[in-house]
Amino acid sequence: MGKLIKYLADHKLAVLAILLLLVVQAFCDLSLPSYTSDIVDVGIQQSGIEGAAADKYTAQTYEALKLFMSEDEISYMNECYEADGELYVRKNLSSKELDKLNDTLLTAASMVYSVETSGQYSVGDLVDGYKAGLVTKEALSAVTGQVEAAMGDMASSMKSQMAVELVKSEYTLLGYDLNAIQRSYLLVTGAKMLAMTLLMVAAAIGVGFIGARTAAAIGRDLREKLFTKVIGFSNADINKFSTASLITRSTNDVQQVQQVSVMMLRIVLYAPIIGIGGIIKVMGTDTGMGWIIGVAVGAVLSLVLVLMVVAMPKFKKMQSLVDRVNLVSREILTGTMVIRAFSREKHEEERFDKANKDIMSTQLFTNRVMSIMMPAMMLIMNAITVLIVFMGAKGIDIGRMQVGDMMAFITYTMQIVMAFLMITMISVMLPRAGVAAERIEEVLNTEETIKDKSDAADADKKLADCKGVVEFKNVSFRFDGGSENAISNLSFKAEPGKTTAIIGSTGCGKSTVVNLLDRFYDVTEGSITLDGIDIRDMSQKELRSHIGLVPQKGVLFSGTIESNIKYGGDFVTDEDMKEAAAIAQATEFIESKKDAYEDSIAQGGTNVSGGQKQRLSIARAIAVKPKVYVFDDSFSALDFKTDAALRKALSARTKDASVIIVAQRISTIMNADQIILLNEGRVAGMGTHKELLNNCPEYLEIAKSQLSEAELAGEEA
Repeated sequence: MGKLIKYLADHKLAVLAILLLLVVQAFCDLSLPSYTSDIVDVGIQQSGIEGAAADKYTAQTYEALKLFMSEDEISYMNECYEADGELYVRKNLSSKELDKLNDTLLTAASMVYSVETSGQYSVGDLVDGYKAGLVTKEALSAVTGQVEAAMGDMASSMKSQMAVELVKSEYTLLGYDLNAIQRSYLLVTGAKMLAMTLLMVAAAIGVGFIGARTAAAIGRDLREKLFTKVIGFSNADINKFSTASLITRSTNDVQQVQQVSVMMLRIVLYAPIIGIGGIIKVMGTDTGMGWIIGVAVGAVLSLVLVLMVVAMPKFKKMQSLVDRVNLVSREILTGTMVIRAFSREKHEEERFDKANKDIMSTQLFTNRVMSIMMPAMMLIMNAITVLIVFMGAKGIDIGRMQVGDMMAFITYTMQIVMAFLMITMISVMLPRAGVAAERIEEVLNTEETIKDKSDAADADKKLADCKGVVEFKNVSFRFDGGSENAISNLSFKAEPGKTTAIIGSTGCGKSTVVNLLDRFYDVTEGSITLDGIDIRDMSQKELRSHIGLVPQKGVLFSGTIESNIKYGGDFVTDEDMKEAAAIAQATEFIESKKDAYEDSIAQGGTNVSGGQKQRLSIARAIAVKPKVYVFDDSFSALDFKTDAALRKALSARTKDASVIIVAQRISTIMNADQIILLNEGRVAGMGTHKELLNNCPEYLEIAKSQLSEAELAGEEA
């Protein structure tokens, strides 16, 4: 949860805008039940008359009202009305002032109406009796107390109805059209409801739009951070997570965070606002049914707690199962040729089926649990509605509340329950998103094992005129978790204009030497220098800008032949590209294609042969004109004729650069100036081809296995 909030904190302005819109939406949402209540209670039952504060009172009724009011109440009423002949007309008042006037007149109006409908006295008789001294205020006050006591709990409701009836009788006497008043009230209130609804819809659309953009921006930023982080990982860092896991974290995990971010912005922020607002509204209603809300919330929380205890472990397990499916899928898809060659399709189908069924069963379990939630929630909500109607009907029957009040209470209760429901539903989804966020943070917080020093720029400046002298000084290297060194005490020097070849059996450490030089790993002991500068002191970018690497496995990117050869940078010109292609013996097959250099390359170079892929990889390295060429068994897919032509053309291009060739074929490196024979990570022999034939039994044994007796005799001679 904390990590998700941290992601949202990076978009403070958007979150603030959403919060403001949610407040507007909640205000509108909470206002609608009040308007509904007013339409039922005031518009329908009271003919559109809101209270005792009539627009106009006759002088006789006005004087009668004073008889049941205190001096302060009379003073306030006189401030609100002004005489107009035989009438008293209400001044323009604010809503707050009007509410106060209604409260002030409520008791007096209900008592005047009681007198008017009693049949014993008229209002005029009451006023005349007071003027004649036959009726005193003390007596009237005592009668008022007795009447209110008789009303009991229904006093407030009954007085309101009686006051409204008094206003109706006044309006009838004055010739008002009560139907027009009612129609006008309903239309005005309906228009207010429509305006509130439209405003609420606009706010909801705004929240959805900003929330979606913010969540998408969070997803974009996380993918960018992950990619930037992973692209700087060494081989050891990548192996720590596995490629399949890194892909899952960059896609599925980010998607989980993005989806929950939207829900947090639209639901988690909204639920407390609507819930607290609903409670405040309910507290403002005098229904006596507040305990029902406690029952409803308790039932919802109990249900969700049970579901969370059951489903939570499965949600946490989900991401690791997604990792497993991706891992198996990746292995099967990349190894399709081997699988078919050994007829292991059935075995791989079973392996994938197991991983697939594991995640399916977990998802089915969580989905079933979640599918139980909604029907159970609806059952609780409907049961609460029935309870409110049952209790509300009793209140209406005894006159404690009106129908509209009950309708509003139902709506507010549902809003409060839905708020808790939304929070609990998102809380069920949060664990999975939390796990995803932790997996993302695990990658982002991983300290790179290989990183540039703070003063790397100083070393970079010294390589402004790089010569390309590479020297290994007592280099040893051990993989993380390895029990033995992969390379031990390796020392050699590669100089410009000379070729250094490294040969040995599979697993002897040849490719490890290349990885150490390109600083994909750092040496465990010793040092590697370029022009006398330790490669750990310079920036990785500067180091690799002077090295042209052709990896053991040719890697091409989707695009065109041109984009692949010019992959080294924008500084590679068309002339450089064509020259590099010619040296790599790739011109013939490139120009035979319909679009030549603009011909497309599929992902992974699947639409070219192994030899063509290798030649394009060599051309890519040549095009950047490095000071150190590194060929990691890069001629294995070439025939002898192409190999010989390529090395001849390459020798002219590399006369001012150091060349390091890793090979398994002696014919590829027999003309090298220096050959290093590795055996289990140690130097078994070093020298020229002839020197090794005469001085190194291991080299002679390899030569005998690869060269004919005539070739061997000629070399030894």
